[in-house]
Amino acid sequence: MNRSGTAEGSVAAGIRDRADPRLVLADRVDQLYGQMWLGIVATFAIGAIATFEFWNDRLRELVLFWWGLVLLVTAASAGLLYGYRRSADRARDPDQWLRWFAIAALASGANWGFAGAVFFPSHTDEQQVFLAFLLAGMMSGGIPVYAASWPIFALYAAGIVAPFTYVLATFGNRLFTEIALLVPMFYAINVAVAYRLTQVFHSGYRLRHAYGKLTEDYSVLNQRLERQLGELEEARRQVEASGRKLALFAERAPIAIVELDPSGVVTQVNPAAELLFGFAAGEMLGGNVKERLVLPEFRNEFDRQWAQLITERAPISGLRIRSPRRDGLQVVCEWTVTPLVNNEGTLIAVIAQGQDVTRQLEAERMKKEFTSTLSHELRTPLTSIIGSLQLINSGVLGDLSQDISELTAVAERNGTRLLDLINDLLDIEKIESGKLTLVPEVFKLGELVRESLVLNKAFGDRFKVRFELKSPTETGAGERAVHADRKRLLQVMTNLLSNSAKFSPEGGSVDVTLEEAGPMLRVGIHDRGPGIPENFRARIFGRFAQADSTTARHKGGTGLGLAISKRLVEMMEGRIGFDPREGGGTTFWFELPRHAT
Repeated sequence: MNRSGTAEGSVAAGIRDRADPRLVLADRVDQLYGQMWLGIVATFAIGAIATFEFWNDRLRELVLFWWGLVLLVTAASAGLLYGYRRSADRARDPDQWLRWFAIAALASGANWGFAGAVFFPSHTDEQQVFLAFLLAGMMSGGIPVYAASWPIFALYAAGIVAPFTYVLATFGNRLFTEIALLVPMFYAINVAVAYRLTQVFHSGYRLRHAYGKLTEDYSVLNQRLERQLGELEEARRQVEASGRKLALFAERAPIAIVELDPSGVVTQVNPAAELLFGFAAGEMLGGNVKERLVLPEFRNEFDRQWAQLITERAPISGLRIRSPRRDGLQVVCEWTVTPLVNNEGTLIAVIAQGQDVTRQLEAERMKKEFTSTLSHELRTPLTSIIGSLQLINSGVLGDLSQDISELTAVAERNGTRLLDLINDLLDIEKIESGKLTLVPEVFKLGELVRESLVLNKAFGDRFKVRFELKSPTETGAGERAVHADRKRLLQVMTNLLSNSAKFSPEGGSVDVTLEEAGPMLRVGIHDRGPGIPENFRARIFGRFAQADSTTARHKGGTGLGLAISKRLVEMMEGRIGFDPREGGGTTFWFELPRHAT
């Protein structure tokens, strides 16, 4: 019997747990408001009896004042009940309606407590007994009215008991003092009864909703089962069709597809894989992929990556492996490896899709070599041409006519631009290939900023722009040191200063600032140009990036300076960026870690 009772209790508890707590609370609130009219009627009826008992010339005004409070509280309660009944969304916010009801209950109880406090000392023994009986009845009668929420009953009863207990305790009569000690005990008993009733109500509402939801769930479940039976049959047909499609895809796919088990044994290959590696399917199936398709010197690295794949079970893409062919040649394949995991979390297979990138890598290598060779071959004669033009323009060979002088100046300027382009191409190629080596040293950043302004003064004069240092380099941040490549940092300053000068108005100035930014030192170059278009800001540090090609051709520039500067600063563990300048223009800045001296 005990086991049966326990089982039934567990089933009932499980059913109750299916109920929505919000709906249960809404039902409890509805129960409270449904009995609210009973409290209003009881207040008027019992209030009339109490008035008949206490009405006399001495207390007439006090009785009338009390009735004013009764009318105010009952009117507010009636208005609250009316608002609740008229509310269309009361079930959506039961907490708020419960709080308002609690306030009304507390006000009603306090109203009766006020009556006990003011009327008890002013009457005869018989009337005092009557009043005590009346208040006890109002408190006990609140149990069924507020049973759906014992905290509200506790508030209501406390409003009655607290003032009345105080009057009894301070009346000066020993009997009344003893009664005052008993009243809180009676209050606690009533609250306990109300608590138990609330639990019964709550359990009943939960069961009602749970059974209703259970019935709905069963109906929905039956409908869902009917649909799923039909869908299952359709899914079976689709799986069969998908299997045929996948098999056909793997067979006809132009890329190599190899299926492996979790231990690395080949379970299936497609014709493209046979063609790529020169092995027939029968030669690869059943063998370990490491033994067949990975060179011996790379097998330890393969084991490490395979263990990581099996542990993390995350796809890997862009994995390049040099593999041997049957004819003795080697190919570089780029693989995308995808582990297949079932719903239970078990790894059932690994699918590897690869393509031969040997020719692609060779083409990239040849392109880099061609760019490097061409740049070096162009730079040597171009340097001689520029030097010769500089000698001619300096007047070493004699005075030239104005027309010839203008032509040679144009030739020198464009030769210099071409040399800058070649140098930028060489720099960007070295950076991207990882061949650029920095030579860091410790130096004061203020000295380098001042040196860069001197070196680039002629460039500013060409565009009729002044470079002005706004932050003293002899004190503060100017005396702080950095650990960086001095030559490359001068190149960054030159790129930023020349860029600002080209896009600044004639006669204007480019302000240079140096300041501390936490553990970093920040150099800012502030121009007064037209600013950077919104749609270009995300690409400004890209290669060959130019916001306006027409302006760029007129001002000069390759579009590589900012890209090179960004990579150089980042290689020196710094940051570079830009901000719109207040009043127009742009502020380019870079930050380097301050060296601890």
